[in-house]
Amino acid sequence: MRNIKNVLESRIKGGGLQKTVWDVATNSIISASKIGTLQQLSRWTLEGSLERIGSWDTLSDDALLNLQYFPDTLSTCLVFARGDIVVVRENPRDGEEKIEIVGSIDAGISSAAWSPDGELLLVVTEASTVLYLTRDFEELENVALKSDDLSVSDRVSVGWGKKETQFKGKRAKELRDPTVPETIDQGTIHPSDHKKTMISWRGDGAYVAVNSIVSERRVIRIYSRESTLESVSEPVNSLLGALSWRPAGNLLAGVQHREDCLDVVFFEKNGLRHGQFSLRLTSDEMLSWGSQTSLQWNVDSTILAVCFKDRVQLWNMMNYHWYLKQEILISSENPRLIPLDVMWHPEQPLWLSIGSSVEMARFKFVSLVQRGPTSPPGDYGVVAVIDGKILKITPLRTANVPPPMALHEISLKENANDIAISTYEEKEAQTLKVALKFEVLHSMGPPSTYGTDITAQNSPCEINEPSIAPTESSIFRLTENGALFAEERLLSRGCTSFVETPYHLIFTTTQHLLKFVHMTAVENMEVPLDAPETDERCRSIEKGAKIITAMPSIFALVLQMSRGNLETIYPRALVLAGIRRNVEEKKYKKAFLACRTQRVDMNILHDYAPIQFIDNVGLFIDDLQKVEHVDLFLSSLREEDVSITMYRETLPAEESRAIPSRSTELEASKVNRICDAFLLALRDRDHNFKNLITAQVCRNPPNLDAGLLEIAALRPQGREKVDEAVEHICFLADVNRLYDNALGLYDLQLAVLIAQHAQKDPKEYLPFLQNLHKMSQLRRQFSIDDYLGRYQKALKHLYGLDAFDEVKTYLSKHGLYKDALDFYRYKDEKYSVLMQMYAEYLQSQSQYKDAGTAFQYLNDYTKASNSYRLAHLWEESLSCASLIPLPNDQLRSLAEALASDCTESKDFFSAATIHLDYLTDVPSAAKMFCKGYFFREAFRSIVLHQQPQLLSTVLDPGLLEGMATMTGLLADCKNQLNAQVPRICDLRVKKAEDPLAFFEGDIDDSADIPDNISLAPTDASTIGGSLFTRYTNRSSGTVATNATRRTSKNRRREERRRARGKKGSVYEEEYLVNSVRRLIERVDSAQDEVRRLVEWLMKRGMAERARAVEGMMVETVALCRCCIGKVFTADNKENGDGGTVLEPVLREYKTLPFHVHKQ
Repeated sequence: MRNIKNVLESRIKGGGLQKTVWDVATNSIISASKIGTLQQLSRWTLEGSLERIGSWDTLSDDALLNLQYFPDTLSTCLVFARGDIVVVRENPRDGEEKIEIVGSIDAGISSAAWSPDGELLLVVTEASTVLYLTRDFEELENVALKSDDLSVSDRVSVGWGKKETQFKGKRAKELRDPTVPETIDQGTIHPSDHKKTMISWRGDGAYVAVNSIVSERRVIRIYSRESTLESVSEPVNSLLGALSWRPAGNLLAGVQHREDCLDVVFFEKNGLRHGQFSLRLTSDEMLSWGSQTSLQWNVDSTILAVCFKDRVQLWNMMNYHWYLKQEILISSENPRLIPLDVMWHPEQPLWLSIGSSVEMARFKFVSLVQRGPTSPPGDYGVVAVIDGKILKITPLRTANVPPPMALHEISLKENANDIAISTYEEKEAQTLKVALKFEVLHSMGPPSTYGTDITAQNSPCEINEPSIAPTESSIFRLTENGALFAEERLLSRGCTSFVETPYHLIFTTTQHLLKFVHMTAVENMEVPLDAPETDERCRSIEKGAKIITAMPSIFALVLQMSRGNLETIYPRALVLAGIRRNVEEKKYKKAFLACRTQRVDMNILHDYAPIQFIDNVGLFIDDLQKVEHVDLFLSSLREEDVSITMYRETLPAEESRAIPSRSTELEASKVNRICDAFLLALRDRDHNFKNLITAQVCRNPPNLDAGLLEIAALRPQGREKVDEAVEHICFLADVNRLYDNALGLYDLQLAVLIAQHAQKDPKEYLPFLQNLHKMSQLRRQFSIDDYLGRYQKALKHLYGLDAFDEVKTYLSKHGLYKDALDFYRYKDEKYSVLMQMYAEYLQSQSQYKDAGTAFQYLNDYTKASNSYRLAHLWEESLSCASLIPLPNDQLRSLAEALASDCTESKDFFSAATIHLDYLTDVPSAAKMFCKGYFFREAFRSIVLHQQPQLLSTVLDPGLLEGMATMTGLLADCKNQLNAQVPRICDLRVKKAEDPLAFFEGDIDDSADIPDNISLAPTDASTIGGSLFTRYTNRSSGTVATNATRRTSKNRRREERRRARGKKGSVYEEEYLVNSVRRLIERVDSAQDEVRRLVEWLMKRGMAERARAVEGMMVETVALCRCCIGKVFTADNKENGDGGTVLEPVLREYKTLPFHVHKQ
């Protein structure tokens, strides 16, 4: 649906013009002209000046057959009919002539043509021979044109075209095979044939076609580049000499002169016919300016130029229909009886030069869609297509008629060249203005509706060139090389088509993408990236698709595919922009219908402007009107804010909406906030009772009880309304849950209704409900709550029935001790019974501390002491044992057992306290204090109990034992650090140098590496795939799962391997790093113990020993601090699970002010 518009035209007068050719280097035109015997060669520059290249004398009757320009050597080759081949050089070198006859053919030349690459010259001589000449004019091949050539493509005739073989019965026409022609062409020559030979090369230069007359028949021969005759065309009556091979290579175009019309006929490379179309000439036109024709394809095979005596027509094919797009008149007065010379630019598809004996013209065309306004409300999608004297008009918003058809076809008096569509302000319709031959403008008035016929009016218009009035937005332009500009700013390269609306600039790219740019200030325009998966402003389209028009009112965009068919799409960017505008304007019905039609999440109606929506819920309900629409919206609600996730606003911040969008005071649950607003607005609307139920059921979590109560409130309004409401709620929620909730409301009648609509078997629920109906109220409520598993409420009903024995049984069964204690907290006797049961229950559940508390509340100190002992609470256990009261020997045995337990758990301070307070064993207490490095408490206990001999027998040996233990620990730490840290560094170097070999690659046989290395993949190594799965896109787990979904057995095996950290495995580094971290944490925790040890070594006169221990501690802390910098760097803080290995905390060790240690 694209037209061809002339955007640049220049003409120059001149006499005797023969041939023209393009200079692709400068886009100028080289022309050859002849006045008398003077042959001239000139250059028509792009600026419009005519520069003389050279001139020489020739014979007056010597015709110029071919003109070729070579920009690499700045030379021009001319081939004349008398046989001369002349080369004209603009800048001849030394020893070269400016004008030189490089060769001559004595027999004369009938036709000549250069190959597209300029390397071969094909010459057909008057002696019926075909010569292949190189660029240096050396003869390669010499092929004779013989009548025997026609046998190359002989078709077998079985006589179907002869009258004697035709069946002429009554029903012969119906029985005739439609694929068989009625008559067979014999290849007769038309009287108007000029009897000349024509040559045309294929676009790639691999084949060449020669159209000549052989044995009273015009034949097209197909030769290869190596002079092999490939095929000969089938006979076609009245085939003329015009010939042009389509550069794409699939068709050859010729002209057939029929009795009443001229047809352009097509041939395949094998010589067979392949369709045709009529040039639509009348008999008078065929006799006048249509008596001589020639053909010329443009470089991209999209336009066929048909040249007549005084005009050139440009034809374009789309959807298997040929459109006449332009008719160019060269000289309308006194047309000469010589054909026009038409040349397309070899590189620019829409640049054309036309030369005649009186003038030379140069044209530049553009292919564009001439569409109506794209601004609402006038965006009817009107598109006008020119087809000669027929104007095809289609309003795509009203009727999406596929081309070549149209909703309206207007017949014109002349062939149209241009058209423009403007806005008719009074009636808000479109006015069409058609340009005919650049002279006459016809105006088609606006129709009252697009369904009526449109008639042409011959009223002239004041404008001289049709154009579309510019919009208020920026000026956009698309260059020939695909650069899209907004004023002077480059927006995109590789653009193929664009259209602007009041809200978006929409364009297609050579990457087969459709992009949307918001209409803002030019400097703020943001072109989206090529990310159709994540950005609503970018969308993938079919290859070669181009924009026809946009209709923002219906969110539609019409594209035309490369094969010509139309596709109407509704891009997310247009749809969401329209929805947002409707929400801003509070047109909720239009926004809702757009969401429903285009399958947009309806949460955007609220999320785009939540405060405005909550304030206008009543307007929303009134605008939607239908109860079903309100239900559809409520049932679509979810907590996600789609305006941030799915449909993020892509407008720049300074251009975004001014309405408030968020508030910190809003309720946390979006769904509940909206449902509450609807419940408030729907209370006084009787016909919206279904919406009330929906608002309750769609809460988060669903409030089924409230929905059922809404149904129960409808009983006074009749059974029919209740049944309708029950059916509605059964549609919204699970019927089994609704049945349970109806029972939970203790409404048996409502439960029956739900069960009936759920199509439950009456044998399942009727006996149960009948049994409930016979019970008292509290007993019925207990039975229902027990059936529904609401045991706390059931226990409360039992409490109301004053059935204490049942309460004890029920709470034992369901473990409801806390609830029972709460119910009976003011009944001391029953409370004590329940507390006794609870204490025994806690004891059975190994909750010894709480059990001891309960027994102590009941003054059962024996059981309380035992429970506290099991809970390792020695103070409470001994205290309760003393309150029993327990005999001294038993109390002493209990204390010894507790002291032993504390010693085993390394709670030396508690063990020492028990020995001191309950066993009165000062030596044992001092030993325990020394084991825990509590030397001050040991010294205090010895002195307090006046046993100074223990200082030398207990305290000093304890100090020495502590010194030995601590020095051994510090020495082990230093040795471990010196061994593990270098190994970690080596592993990291190997991993950086060759990660593949480190994790799972092959191991060099010559390398000195243990042969028991595990290559099991870790979570870290399987992210990029293994050596074998990296190129097959398979995970290292099972075929149906990814790497993170392993079986529990495999996972446990991996955890065991990771925990072992076997040397040479991929887990070794992780194991060593964790080991170093734990070691540093142990050194840090030992600082207090070392400080107390050093202090008491000094106090007891062991200064050298104190210096040694403190020096070793200082060295160890310094070594640990150095290791932290090496092991726990910023690049190596991730473990194999992708988590983070925390850097250990190491405090600075503070030495005593008695020694000096070297750091």
